[in-house]
Amino acid sequence: MKTLHVLSSSPFSDDRLSSCLRLLGSGDGLLLCGDATYAAQPGNGHAEALAALQGVSLYALAEDIQARGLEPAAAIERIDYPRFVALACQFSKVNTWS
Repeated sequence: MKTLHVLSSSPFSDDRLSSCLRLLGSGDGLLLCGDATYAAQPGNGHAEALAALQGVSLYALAEDIQARGLEPAAAIERIDYPRFVALACQFSKVNTWS
């Protein structure tokens, strides 16, 4: 069952991102929103961990990236809220890490 994992907490404040990365499977998706978008900024260990993922689709809310003045890696697809809704329908399951 393919799962969309939605993460909103900063990777610098807790270990949810690390826990999520251990559970990701091939065909899953990971959506970074809110402070979780800091993980996508090149030059930190979290961005390197994301870049090393195989078979996982990476997304980040464009609005949250812009609000924080970030420039994420090219492998992360910037999406808007309508695309977020479409992704939630596309995957079999949605898991929110809160």
